[in-house]
Amino acid sequence: MRLQRPVWVLCLSAALMLFLYAPVMILILFSFNDSRFAGLWVGGTLEWYRKLAGDVALRQALSNSLVIAGVSTLGATLLGLGAAVGLERGRFQGQALVESALILLLVVPEVMLGVALLLWFVLLNVPLGLLTVTIAHTAFNLPLVTMMIRARLQRLDGGLEDAARDLGATPWAAFRRITLPLLSPAILGAALMAFTVSLDDFIVTFFTAGPGATTLPLKVYSMIKAGVSPEINALSAILVVASMALVALSLWLQRDELTH
Repeated sequence: MRLQRPVWVLCLSAALMLFLYAPVMILILFSFNDSRFAGLWVGGTLEWYRKLAGDVALRQALSNSLVIAGVSTLGATLLGLGAAVGLERGRFQGQALVESALILLLVVPEVMLGVALLLWFVLLNVPLGLLTVTIAHTAFNLPLVTMMIRARLQRLDGGLEDAARDLGATPWAAFRRITLPLLSPAILGAALMAFTVSLDDFIVTFFTAGPGATTLPLKVYSMIKAGVSPEINALSAILVVASMALVALSLWLQRDELTH
């Protein structure tokens, strides 16, 4: 028999959801406002989105964000897959240290990580630009991808690979034909999450970016210094909706994976 939740629990949940999502909905609503004053609603328009589409600097920022997010996601996914398999299936000296280092990257404040990466690039005499931002995004996405894939790997039946090897398959063939397909939803979900985190990141990007490496979050920051305008609302709305869609897709893939 299905138990009904108390009324106060439903009211508290609704209030919490309103608190979390009301600012987002207001932001999206005012991105269609036909007024240059951010707090005054006049009417609906798509003018600000048309202006964004014609902004050359914004298109360059979008291109930079997509390139950085795409390359860093690919790197973090490949490295994370190898790390997850190695940590879960292997036993080696210093394994606890590697696991602790990955967890530390997840909890360390982004400001500290950004400063540390900046100092590291300066010591190595690496000029700041798209390369340094991509390396930084790969670094902070690696533990996220590793943990998500490893969590799925822990639930797989290791006897499937053993059975394949008993039938003559090599370890690589057993992994490629059995384990990898079973891991594919987790891998794709982790990649989407990493892409979203990279696309939205501001703090680490702020410390590691150089000339010609402006991303969408940095573009929003540079625009907002002159005051909140409808263009900023429109650009922020695009970022928010894209991020929420990617996160929802990632969670859907994870849920779909758990039902199989």
